[in-house]
Amino acid sequence: MSKLTVALARSLVVAAFLAVPSFADDEEALKKDLTAVIALHGLPCGEVVAVKVNAENDYAASCKDKHKYHVYLNAEGRVVVEKQK
Repeated sequence: MSKLTVALARSLVVAAFLAVPSFADDEEALKKDLTAVIALHGLPCGEVVAVKVNAENDYAASCKDKHKYHVYLNAEGRVVVEKQK
């Protein structure tokens, strides 16, 4: 292998390791945001512990207290929080 190929491969490995914490930070921020949105709608939750992204601005949130919510933007651009079973 040439030195350039080895250097490129090493750079890609380092970049991959540095990118992983970024996704984790984004998910934690999303959990906090959804926790706040649910609380502002006056619904019980405590803390969002899991999020599934259904589409852009469309989430399924699971709370620490076992409540589940569908959080999304409606056609008018308003945030809607629906309790799920």
